[in-house]
Amino acid sequence: MAQIYVKQAIAGVVVVALLFTAISCHMSATNEEFFGRTVPPERNTLRYVNGAEPESLDPAISSGQHEARIYMSLYEGLVEYDPKSLDAIPAIAERWDVNNDSSEFVFHLRRNARWSNGEPINAHDFVYSIRRSLTPEVESRSAGLAYPIRYAEAFNAGGVFVRDPASNQFLLEKDFAGDEPAAAALSQKSLGTNEREYEPTAAEPTPDRDTPFHQFMHSPDRLVLPGAEKARNKLLESNPRLQAAVAGKELVKARAEDVGVEPVDDYTVRISLSESVPYFTELVAHQIFRLVPRKVIEQYGAKWTDPSHIISSGAFKLKSWKPYSEVVVERNPMYWDAGSVRLDEIYFYTSTDHPATMNLYKVGAADAVLNHSVPNAWLDVVRPKKDYMDAAEATITYILINITQPPMNDLRVRRAFNISIDKINYSKARRITKPLFAFTPEAIFVGYPQPKGEGFDPEAARKLLGEAGYPVTQKSDGTYQCEKFPADEVKFAFPTHSSNRALAEFMQAQWKQNLGITVMLSNMESKTYLAARSKLDYKGFAFGSWGADYMDPTTFLNLFKTRGGDNGSGWWDQKYVDLLEEANHTIEPQKRYALLAKAEKYLLDAQPVIPIETPAVNWVKKPYVKGLYPNPACLFAWKFVYIERDASKWDYGTPSLTD
Repeated sequence: MAQIYVKQAIAGVVVVALLFTAISCHMSATNEEFFGRTVPPERNTLRYVNGAEPESLDPAISSGQHEARIYMSLYEGLVEYDPKSLDAIPAIAERWDVNNDSSEFVFHLRRNARWSNGEPINAHDFVYSIRRSLTPEVESRSAGLAYPIRYAEAFNAGGVFVRDPASNQFLLEKDFAGDEPAAAALSQKSLGTNEREYEPTAAEPTPDRDTPFHQFMHSPDRLVLPGAEKARNKLLESNPRLQAAVAGKELVKARAEDVGVEPVDDYTVRISLSESVPYFTELVAHQIFRLVPRKVIEQYGAKWTDPSHIISSGAFKLKSWKPYSEVVVERNPMYWDAGSVRLDEIYFYTSTDHPATMNLYKVGAADAVLNHSVPNAWLDVVRPKKDYMDAAEATITYILINITQPPMNDLRVRRAFNISIDKINYSKARRITKPLFAFTPEAIFVGYPQPKGEGFDPEAARKLLGEAGYPVTQKSDGTYQCEKFPADEVKFAFPTHSSNRALAEFMQAQWKQNLGITVMLSNMESKTYLAARSKLDYKGFAFGSWGADYMDPTTFLNLFKTRGGDNGSGWWDQKYVDLLEEANHTIEPQKRYALLAKAEKYLLDAQPVIPIETPAVNWVKKPYVKGLYPNPACLFAWKFVYIERDASKWDYGTPSLTD
């Protein structure tokens, strides 16, 4: 995917654009007010270079930022991201209520929301969409974001409950709270359901009425055991008391119907959580909670996103998708707020080639480009221009380590590879980043006492390798060698992209220079890479980059709260999970932050990941593109974007995020 592909109508422009590649970075920084041509398009069309080819147009599947931007045009959820702050703003839910400990949220839907085919949207559509996102067969890498919902993890992970066939009662979590192996089975404070245990209320229904389902959401938590027989037997063998309690009982598999999402009526959705989640409303803007069409999915299966089949719920609908070229969306006249949508079409162009992307922008074939598209060699030219976006970013770059396989299952080896990287010099070479020694980004969460991991210390790194059985010796020419290290068992996997390769080559050089170990590089097409990483189908190291889904440290820390999905390391620890849960049950903000920082330090000490850098926003947009703000996650609510033809109203600089 190192080449850029665009629609035939601008093929000639591409040729012209590429001719600029050799000369663009030599232009005078004061040559123009803006970088390149600034003539608004004749139609209300936005041409946006979005990055890699989307893995899927199914919002339940992909977790990538480039897919998220497309999803935000096609699908809407209960709430939407504010275009500046990323706070939750009303979408299909016009308002919502929260209980006193942020463990239950009731969303009230607007009555005029419709699918792109004109059919009405109701609460049952949301219940289906969330349940489907958690269905194991969908293999959503973002499923862990929904785990605060009662029973979500139990259902998604294939967990089972234990029922006594004689009494029809289930084993309860509280009865085994002191048994660490049992408590760690799935780390789920969810509840089972048997509606025969509850009687419907006699009161007249109200929008927030009590229901049998709501009653079991507030009953004692049931014990969850692994659904896989091998894992379950191993757990039971380690806990004789639990094994005796389970003997002769029935195992009841957690169902989609058990997940704590309820249609109270046709226009009210109640979501019950297993813990306090003060940021849950912001989290619900994520694509995994966005609405998908049950009828179409059940009719066409995996092909439901084909342009001839797809029905969507957002401000735009799919017009066409040319793989490795473009995704085109057009204004959805059935959208509940269609009168506020000012763009007629958006062209999401596929590109992983930064110079080509910037040249398309320069000649006016693109109106805006994705983050980090300005190559380092071009910064002196582009950064002074008034269409350059410069702001803080809630994103981190890191290296995952597959700790399930030797030699990386040894903490000493993982630490050695971490502290043999000179992150400060790497960041200086990058010019728009800060070195990162934690797993949360720098200068984003005000008041958060961010812990720090280990710094650059190649001598200590070589000592650690020696302690692990891989002595490092210095040759006569001053270089190092580590003959016993099984280098053939370690590679650095990364998705094809010029900047990813540059990072991988820098790390390869650092490890060769400081440890005497040559780590081979393995690049893959983006979709293939993401699937392999989520299944731990790599040896050694894998590239990682994560942008905030909501503005809280847990958007990063929760990656390691679950075993699968975007964890990608094989590391999971119940103590870490407990620290996160304790933090979210803590009301006082600074005490909560302190507990989150303690969890982050625990993660850094375990070293399943090597933090590398905190980037800053680094992209350009034409001054006539309005409503497109450099927010910390580069996620855009496209309904607010428009083309301004009056030059006196253009953006002459980075638009404010606070006005």
